[in-house]
Amino acid sequence: MNLYTSRYPGYDVLRRRDTPSWDDITRKVIEQRLATPSDPQCLDAVRWRALEALCACIIPQPSDRPQVPLAGMIDTRLKANAGDGFRYARLPPLREAWCIGLTALDEESKVRHGLPFASIERDHQNALLKQIQHGELASAFWQGMDPQLFFSQRILPDICGAYYSHPYSWNEIGFGGPANPRGYVRMYYDRRDPWEPAEAKPGEELKAFRKNRRVR
Repeated sequence: MNLYTSRYPGYDVLRRRDTPSWDDITRKVIEQRLATPSDPQCLDAVRWRALEALCACIIPQPSDRPQVPLAGMIDTRLKANAGDGFRYARLPPLREAWCIGLTALDEESKVRHGLPFASIERDHQNALLKQIQHGELASAFWQGMDPQLFFSQRILPDICGAYYSHPYSWNEIGFGGPANPRGYVRMYYDRRDPWEPAEAKPGEELKAFRKNRRVR
């Protein structure tokens, strides 16, 4: 990671593993996220490729940082069929919605470009996603599911939620993980507890780096 492009240089939330910051339940949950399979456990190979490409469009990840396994996290959730406890009446259940959506995404791509979604240029991928986001598609490929609602209530929250639930992204935003059991005390603007990382200010990147290397 480049010292001068990171907001929290030198910070690694995983150094908290064996400190009072995390309890056993927290450690177990985080270990599960770190062990996310890199191959599909629920989706077939075709839908998996579409999901990987979709995740890369929604949250492009820098190549110089550890990659959050977004497709794997979504697929793991689909395997467990773990919903949100509610759903919009116009959307099918979680797993069904994703299977329909990924297949429709490929079919819409084939109509426009003759290739599945994962095989077209990124600009074309983004253009197609914008059509979905703006409610400009209503083909039979969606099997009656509202594409715009799928985008706003499944694609965005599921992918972004997965990304920011992973410790690799916590390093990016300087998050220390769950507040239990240590908690946070200095809950005011521009104040931080000793175990929170320092954000690098212009010209003070090295200072922040040295400080964050000591954060546990």
